Amino acid sequence: MRLTLNISPCPNDTFMFEALINGRIDTRGYEFDVTFVDIEELNGRVMGGVTDVTFGGRRGFDGGPDVSKVSYAVLPEIAERYRLLDSGSALGHGNGPVLVARRGFGRESDFIVSSDFRVAIPGIHTTANMLLQKLFPQLTDRRPMLFSDIAPAIAKGDVDMGVLIHEGRFTYLDHGLELVADLGVRWDQAMGGLPLPLGAIVASRSLPPEVVRDVEEMIRESVEYGFANPAASREFIKSHAQEMDDEVIDNHILLFVNDNSLSLGADARRAVLALTGVK
Repeated sequence: MRLTLNISPCPNDTFMFEALINGRIDTRGYEFDVTFVDIEELNGRVMGGVTDVTFGGRRGFDGGPDVSKVSYAVLPEIAERYRLLDSGSALGHGNGPVLVARRGFGRESDFIVSSDFRVAIPGIHTTANMLLQKLFPQLTDRRPMLFSDIAPAIAKGDVDMGVLIHEGRFTYLDHGLELVADLGVRWDQAMGGLPLPLGAIVASRSLPPEVVRDVEEMIRESVEYGFANPAASREFIKSHAQEMDDEVIDNHILLFVNDNSLSLGADARRAVLALTGVK
């Protein structure tokens, strides 16, 4: 059976899915048509797949992938069409997207009451934008752009601040930027230590339950393989990454691929409910 799989090119996704994509684990006869796109495009592809069609002997959604990475922020909008998988998630533990500005721009206390600042975000439907809205609701001039373009845009003065995700949270100093707030730390403080749900893996509800179970198990096995054989995926990760530095890649994986990526667990599910309202 062929399934469409959409994930991002960021290191946590390519690390988790490398063994599945490259056949290092038993794929149970499934074949995957894989597409790598930015997180906001991933969100859009899933949110836009609303036209019911028939193909391949089963029901699906025109334009919607079978399995996809999405931001947790979109779960409420897609819950009728996609189900959250127990494996493959990226959650932060006391860390998350970072709000940054040019070095010397000002202290947080100088701007937290202002709505005049132009803030770049990695997409309207991202968890990063949802967090910014929750934690800094006064920052209303939010401008979506490709995540990898945000740090250069701040450095050039095209925007005043920006929210960085993926490798950008580790390299902003190289652009002459400084930290304003780690939104994951703010979440941790507000939620009593619950992990921050960032990226989810979802499967179309058009898929038979046994197929969804197989996919969930294969993703878990792929993550386990990655943990046991960390060097095996490095070339694959670098072929898709924005940042090639091994230390940056290692830090990215270390922060966002963890036990919750194998199985969400009770605390993570409580966090998902708190953030999205979806069980």
